[in-house]
Amino acid sequence: MFKKILRVCYKVLLWFVAISVISVVLLRFIPIPFTPLMISRAFEQKGNGKDMHSSHDWVPIEEISPNLQKAVIASEDDLFLTHHGFNFEAMYKAYKSNKKGKKIKGGSTISQQTAKNVFLWQGRSYIRKVFEAYFTVLIELLWSKERIMEVYLNSIEMGDGVYGAQAAAQHWFHKDAVNLTKREAASIAAILPNPLKYRATKSSGYIERRKGRIVKLMRYVKLEY
Repeated sequence: MFKKILRVCYKVLLWFVAISVISVVLLRFIPIPFTPLMISRAFEQKGNGKDMHSSHDWVPIEEISPNLQKAVIASEDDLFLTHHGFNFEAMYKAYKSNKKGKKIKGGSTISQQTAKNVFLWQGRSYIRKVFEAYFTVLIELLWSKERIMEVYLNSIEMGDGVYGAQAAAQHWFHKDAVNLTKREAASIAAILPNPLKYRATKSSGYIERRKGRIVKLMRYVKLEY
């Protein structure tokens, strides 16, 4: 009986690995029309009595301003271009901060956020973290840094029902993503920690200060994919 269970578990593991690898390879080349987060947010809107609304327009990275690419690196993951998916120092600092009962910090890299947004459910659990690490390793191995950035900027939440750079540029600034200025790009990057709470325009003092810091840090970011 025990051996039979082991064989079943082994087959399930093999199928999972095969399907996940094939999925990551395919998504290296094709646009991603929706993510689990978009689906869960739609159900949240319905559950809260709101009209279900979502804006998401996939665009290639060539149609996303370098300013926005620099802004998210400066604000979210300054070692993105050099690490291999994980920033262990940031993760350790987040662990220590959370252990002390301070404001929860994630310490997640852009690669980890991309893996979570595209392949996994939302929430905080060790099981999800294990899957997140697995898919982070896969996309770092099978995608280029440029592709990770392209998927990240087309999938992340940038407002209530607003997903991706093009939808965010239209929603906040009524222009295409390719035309975002440094300040506008910093404005979008500044709200990413909580895009349902913060606004990229008519912002609070806290967000305005974040914008200023991000603009200053952007000058040090060199896009060398």
